[in-house]
Amino acid sequence: MDPKLVKAISAAISLATDTPFRSTQQAPISGGDINDAYLLSDGQQSYFVKINSAAKLDMFITESQALAAIRKSRSIRAPQPITHGRSGAYAFLALEAIQFGPPATQSWQQMGQQLATLHRTTAERFGWHRDNTIGSTPQLNQTTTHWSEFFCKQRLCPQLDLAQANGIRLTQTDALLERAAALLADHHPDASLLHGDLWKGNTSFCNDGTPVIFDPASYYGDRETDLAFTEYFGGFAPEFYDSYHSAWPLPTGHDQRKPLYNLYHTLNHANLFGGNYVTEAQQTIFRLLA
Repeated sequence: MDPKLVKAISAAISLATDTPFRSTQQAPISGGDINDAYLLSDGQQSYFVKINSAAKLDMFITESQALAAIRKSRSIRAPQPITHGRSGAYAFLALEAIQFGPPATQSWQQMGQQLATLHRTTAERFGWHRDNTIGSTPQLNQTTTHWSEFFCKQRLCPQLDLAQANGIRLTQTDALLERAAALLADHHPDASLLHGDLWKGNTSFCNDGTPVIFDPASYYGDRETDLAFTEYFGGFAPEFYDSYHSAWPLPTGHDQRKPLYNLYHTLNHANLFGGNYVTEAQQTIFRLLA
């Protein structure tokens, strides 16, 4: 890491925590596609730090706000945001460093119960107090009281417009939006606080087996969207789903809405990475229209 950046981050952490901190060790952390990550330590204290270009500071600010909202719900563990800022060509986000470990016997069950508790934190309107990002893609969050309107206009339409701008040719998109509006017309969910990007890679367990979630793209929306995306990359343990459904059963029709909700993420991956995600997006559109 750039020594000037390390010094700036150390100073920001010291100010935020009111405790002297000067990083003497910067260990790279692998696993992310969007940011560079490091574990900064002075031999006694450690912090998890994300780095990106200075233009990405707003992305870090909104992530910090989402983590704070999840923590405020007192439902499920999330890293404590420490500070964020900009130094030269870089933006940074410093978080509590959590030591991960394997799940304990009841960990997946506990995660399901705690996610249901998170989702019981509700608002009067769908959306968020500001736009944020899903991965590095802008995620629009203008609030509304109508879920169908929100999902079509704030989720599907921006991704479809971005795909067109990226030269991705998808067919029958107008019919898709009509189908989405019809599928959601009589569905009136609570506006639940969501993680927003809940796949297995954004979850883990502390050393004592306590579930933890991170890298959120939070907003208030249909809780089914979080549950749907947990299944996208192979799914969570069966105990997770049993526990969630026991705590708060999903309403009739959730299986029919699941592919529509996951299409949002497929479109986002198509816009970010291209390749097979473009084919998958088109095939999902065809299936929804069949």
